[in-house]
Amino acid sequence: MIVLGVDPGSRITGYGLIEKTGSDIVCLGSGHISSPGNTPFYHRIHHIFLSMVDIMRQFKPEEMAVEEVFYAKNVKSSLKLGHARGAVMIAAVHCGVKIFEYSPLEIKKAVVGYGRATKKQVRAMIKMILRLTYEPGLDTSDALAAAICHANWTRFLSGRSSLMTNTKAQMSNLRMSFPCLPAYDLWRAGRNEKSEKMSEKTQAWLNYWQ
Repeated sequence: MIVLGVDPGSRITGYGLIEKTGSDIVCLGSGHISSPGNTPFYHRIHHIFLSMVDIMRQFKPEEMAVEEVFYAKNVKSSLKLGHARGAVMIAAVHCGVKIFEYSPLEIKKAVVGYGRATKKQVRAMIKMILRLTYEPGLDTSDALAAAICHANWTRFLSGRSSLMTNTKAQMSNLRMSFPCLPAYDLWRAGRNEKSEKMSEKTQAWLNYWQ
């Protein structure tokens, strides 16, 4: 499965494509979309749309992962970010690519294991996971992180569907093999109950293993 990850921005939009085969993940391509500083805003948005369409037609991803909208202190910046996300999502619809959204917390947890990780920590993990020989830009590494987060989540859903038909003994063996993720999330939720809530996806993990 080929997954496109996107980190939208009105000035710089990062993107990264990965292909997941079993437990192996490889990077097919990555980069960023940008326009000169004096480019009118509406031309930037149009450029993002056209560039994303070209990328999707070239690599033919099946699914796209993008960060969910977050509330910034600067309202004007939030509005511009919303326009950039809209251009990316319209391009996906135009090319028939399925769209999936994840919060920054979920993406960082999936890649680094800690929801408050810095951009540089995310980039360091991306380089290690994908065995990159170069250092991607921070926007690009964020996009690749979104793609990896989605690939891992879909693998979990696929595994959950098939495992539901297994016997109780098989389920018990699996639970013995993978106790760390629920325990870690439970510890995090208890330690930071006020500042860090468990997402629906994390709760699904817990419900599955309990």
